[in-house]
Amino acid sequence: MEYFRLDGKTALITGAAGRLGLQHCLALADVGCDVILTDVDQLKLVTQKNLLEEKYPSRKFYSFVLDVRCEASVRNVQTELEHQHLNLDILINNAAVNPQVTTSGIVNTSRLENFRLDDWKMQIDVGLTGAFLCSKYFGFMISKNLHGGVIVNIASDLSVIAPDQRLYESEDLPNEKQNVKPISYSVVKTGLIGLTRYLSTYWANAGVRCNALSPGGVEAEQPKEFIERVSKLIPAGRMAAKHEYHAALQFLCCDASKYMTGQNLVIDGGRSVW
Repeated sequence: MEYFRLDGKTALITGAAGRLGLQHCLALADVGCDVILTDVDQLKLVTQKNLLEEKYPSRKFYSFVLDVRCEASVRNVQTELEHQHLNLDILINNAAVNPQVTTSGIVNTSRLENFRLDDWKMQIDVGLTGAFLCSKYFGFMISKNLHGGVIVNIASDLSVIAPDQRLYESEDLPNEKQNVKPISYSVVKTGLIGLTRYLSTYWANAGVRCNALSPGGVEAEQPKEFIERVSKLIPAGRMAAKHEYHAALQFLCCDASKYMTGQNLVIDGGRSVW
């Protein structure tokens, strides 16, 4: 259907070299969109771009090394897009740090009382400041389009619920050494919802819509025990497959959702309703 197509549109995706970043690229290319891949990892960018070009030879793909924490880096990419006369219709703020719950030495630094300020600052800079900077520059570009465009912030089910720290418990560890999901992740993802609401009204008169997509956990070779624990918390009885957010992102970026803005689309198998 025409409402679900993005032919002639161009999307910029941050964190495009990551696991979900690639899935976002595939989702948009599948409905006709050209894609600008950005990431700090140049080698992975090349690999992802080659994969996409092989799969979708009729689409256009571009790649730029981008550190979303650095305003000069974001501004330089914006300038390069203008030099290449690349119009921008869609921005996907996807770059983030997803801390893995592991014990480091004697002190578990994922725990709030041991969480390092440097780690906090770095993760806030990537996930939240990065989304702000990309919106400031790339969102502004979109606002200058005759018909506006779309911004989608990739949040998480942890934007609406707290992490269940029981998922990471080990019977052989005392409480002070137990793994936890760090506080930074919840703060970043919750902050993105506030950013979404702000942006949805800021450029509304320019035709720019902004929504958030909050995925639940994606199964990706985690330990079997962890997958089983998470699955028990989900009414659907399982974690998501990596491709199961494609249709949601397509919907948020195309005219099928033209009357939707400022919202947080939570797709978590029902976990947040229990």
